[in-house]
Amino acid sequence: MDALHGFKDVQSLSFQRPIIRRLILGSYWVVILFAIPFWWRLTSIERIALPSNRVYAQLEKRPVFPVNVQLDGSSFQGRASSLASELNVLLAQSMRTSTRWSNLDVHVTVDQNAAVDNQTAHSVYTIAVGNGTVVRHPRHLILSQDDASSATKIADVLTGLLAPEASSRVQRVVQYAKRYRLAFTLLNEDVTSDQLIHSWDIRAALAEHISPVLSQLNVLHDFLIESQVQFHAPLAFEPVQIVSENSTLYGLTPGDLTIFVNSAEWTLSSSVSEDPVLHFLLFVPSSSRQPLHILDTQGSPTKRAVFLLPQWGGIYILNHLGHVGTRTHLTAVDLSLVFSAFADQLSALLGVSSLPHGVKSDDPFTLSDWQLDAVLRYRALENIVGTQQTLHSIVKLVDQIKNMPVDETVRGDVQNALTALEQAYQSTSGLPITILQRSREALSSASHAFFNPGMLALLYFPAEHKYAVYTPLFVSIAVPLIVALGRELHAWRREHRKTAGK
Repeated sequence: MDALHGFKDVQSLSFQRPIIRRLILGSYWVVILFAIPFWWRLTSIERIALPSNRVYAQLEKRPVFPVNVQLDGSSFQGRASSLASELNVLLAQSMRTSTRWSNLDVHVTVDQNAAVDNQTAHSVYTIAVGNGTVVRHPRHLILSQDDASSATKIADVLTGLLAPEASSRVQRVVQYAKRYRLAFTLLNEDVTSDQLIHSWDIRAALAEHISPVLSQLNVLHDFLIESQVQFHAPLAFEPVQIVSENSTLYGLTPGDLTIFVNSAEWTLSSSVSEDPVLHFLLFVPSSSRQPLHILDTQGSPTKRAVFLLPQWGGIYILNHLGHVGTRTHLTAVDLSLVFSAFADQLSALLGVSSLPHGVKSDDPFTLSDWQLDAVLRYRALENIVGTQQTLHSIVKLVDQIKNMPVDETVRGDVQNALTALEQAYQSTSGLPITILQRSREALSSASHAFFNPGMLALLYFPAEHKYAVYTPLFVSIAVPLIVALGRELHAWRREHRKTAGK
């Protein structure tokens, strides 16, 4: 039949002979079997063991900063020893009952020598009696006769200086970063206003008010400064109009302050960077909305012209100045109050606590050593806690996601972070700047490990995605080979039975 139609018999084809057909099929399976180890090696995920036990051991650890306070025995007129004993008792009670003292170990002693050498001045806080309560450089506290009259009053002053209340600044202070960008912007609400300001002497204002603060805080952060002037910055809401017999004014309610920044129409940053930005806005209202005041909760105008947006920046509202008139330029004198307020807001955003009530500084334009030490301890503790949480998150993610790769780089960063943490604990007895540097290294290594590109690639790639990728590829190849193998086995068994029957 096949010959009549010109077709060859299938069985006469050489490659259709059973032995040839089975060799061809077998070659496919041999290639697959030899390729499986290579495929498994190339697609396997490297998971090096992390020092999980060391990470979990760090979770409950907190640094304790020893603080040495010395009373100047010559100025306390024989009461220094008794005051030191009472202060140690009062502060010990506070450290047991108040969380604000949880990371401090304060010990008060008496120093009979009024003079303090340079080495001691950098590690000891000295208290003496004078005409007023003033903090001086380096780490000196001069108490008034009234504040030095009892151990309780001295303890209250020390509490405000050494352990400022942290709960009130947690939501206000920006997260620690090695570098910040400070953006100063002059905003004119209406370009057609007769109160339009074209320029400002910002360089002189920065040099007078901002640079002294930055020069002291450069041990914590690096700063980049930028400035700009915008001529049209409309508000996204209508201020409250208050009409009285003599005048009309406009007000901002507490709710208006939270939505004051019109992000949709204000371009507040002139460059692109990963560094966090702190904004400081000088807002000039339109002449038709002046004076613009901040209202209290009862709706009454206040004398405040400045307000703070937590973790974002500060805003100063500049109404018409009589001595400015219709000038279009703001001099350094005009900006003095504005940038003095900006300097205070910058310090508050960066975690610097204000001096306690009744305590003054002998140099009001700079930060005292007491304030700097407090913010250094605060930032060091923040970095240590952040490092612990980041390391714990890494270990937890690796345990939860079984196919997450962990290479030698990740383990090295984790070990470097743990080593820096241990060094930070060991340096608590030294200068606060030392533990800050160690804690900063620990946080940097932990963050580098957490954001490792190899780990992030599979952070949102569950096992179901892997099956979805490989199933269409292997099923289309495996099904014909398995069917052919089953058919050949069946044919071989049939041939084997025929041979055995003969």
